[in-house]
Amino acid sequence: MDPTAAILAFSLAAGLLTLTPGLDTALVLRTATVEGARPAMAAGTGVVTGVLAWGVLASLGLGAVLAVSRMGYLVLQYAGAAYLCWLGGRMLLSALAGQATPPTGTDTGAALPPRSSVAGWFWRGFLTNMLNPKVGVFYVSFLPQFIPADVPVVPFSIGLAAIHASMGLAWFAAITAATRPLSALLRRSAFLRAIDGLTGSVLVAFGIRLALERRG
Repeated sequence: MDPTAAILAFSLAAGLLTLTPGLDTALVLRTATVEGARPAMAAGTGVVTGVLAWGVLASLGLGAVLAVSRMGYLVLQYAGAAYLCWLGGRMLLSALAGQATPPTGTDTGAALPPRSSVAGWFWRGFLTNMLNPKVGVFYVSFLPQFIPADVPVVPFSIGLAAIHASMGLAWFAAITAATRPLSALLRRSAFLRAIDGLTGSVLVAFGIRLALERRG
C-alpha cells in the first residue's frame, strides 16, 4: 500500500468512526445545547487534542506499553471511570436542582453561562478522551494498519492522527451549528434540565461500564 492509498483508506475509516455516535459526541452536543457554541467547540477542541496526543503516543511506541501493561491499563481505566462519574454526577445534580442556565447573547447565538468557562470545557473534553484507555489501545492497533513501508513512521502516524482530529473538529462544528435553529426551545429551563439529566446519566453509565469492564 503506497502512502496515497494509505491516507485515503485511513480517511474513510476515520470518517466512519467520527460519525459513529459516542461519548465525545454526546458531551459536545450537550454542551452546545445547554451552554452554547463557544463552550461546545472548546470541549470539541479538547477532544481532538486528546486524539492528537494519543496519536503521538502511539507513534512513539508509548501506547504499546498501555496495551501490554495490566497495571497501567487499570490505573487509567479507574481514573477515567471516576472522572466520567464525577462529570456526569455534576450534570445530574444540576438537573435535579434546576440550575441549568439557558444560553443568551447574540454574537455566537449562545454566550457562555457564568457557571462554566471555555477553558474548563476544553479540559473536560481533553480528559474525557485521554482518560479512556480503550482509545489508546485502539490507536496502537489501528494506526499500524495504515503505515506503508519505507515511510517515516512517527511523522506519518502523527499526520494520520491529525486527519482524524480535523474530521472530529469539523463534525463537532456541524452538530454545534445544528443547535442554532432550536434557539427558542433551548431557552426553556425544563428542556435544559432534561438534556443535563440525560447526558449526565449517559456519562455515569459509561463510567460504571468502564470501571466494571475486564480486558479479554
